[in-house]
Amino acid sequence: MKFPIQKADIIISAVREEQYPDSDLPEIAIAGRSNVGKSSLINTLLNRKKLARTSSKPGRTRTINFFNIEDELIFVDVPGYGYAKVSKSELEKWNHMMEQYFSTRETLAKAILIVDLRHKPTQQDVQMYEYLKYLNIPVLIVATKADKVKRGVRNRHLNEIYNTLNVFQEDAVIPFSSETGEGKDDVWKNILIDLGIEI
Repeated sequence: MKFPIQKADIIISAVREEQYPDSDLPEIAIAGRSNVGKSSLINTLLNRKKLARTSSKPGRTRTINFFNIEDELIFVDVPGYGYAKVSKSELEKWNHMMEQYFSTRETLAKAILIVDLRHKPTQQDVQMYEYLKYLNIPVLIVATKADKVKRGVRNRHLNEIYNTLNVFQEDAVIPFSSETGEGKDDVWKNILIDLGIEI
């Protein structure tokens, strides 16, 4: 993988399995609560400003978005969870769409679970992490908004994440900030080493 990233293109925004790209490239799914910073993470990792759409309104991502990265791997942005201001039928549709992807996609190699470093993970964060581990999917936990947390209390916040999620020994938690770029290199190293891709 060459840096900085030159090629990062959206392949498709899918709502059902038959729309998923026909590809053998390893996929990295990016999951988290609505408005926790999924799009900002993707844009920061790829040195783009608007490849993944950011919004102040939670719940904007309503499709599973596939991004081709240098023809070596695919980022998959899944709908955010925990957003209440949608109909029950819409929520059920999102849940089914995500469950179908996570449980059936053979090229899914790793998941990035995004939490907010400032706050204790929610019960839905816990459920998502447990679900990914139930499916034996390797997980990287990215704790966003790191620039908002003073370094003197960082360890306390990180320990709360480890303890609340009951993080498995093989899974890392990386503080990250889309504002300062902190953690960007560490996230990339974790992804590429896990996939066996040369840095």
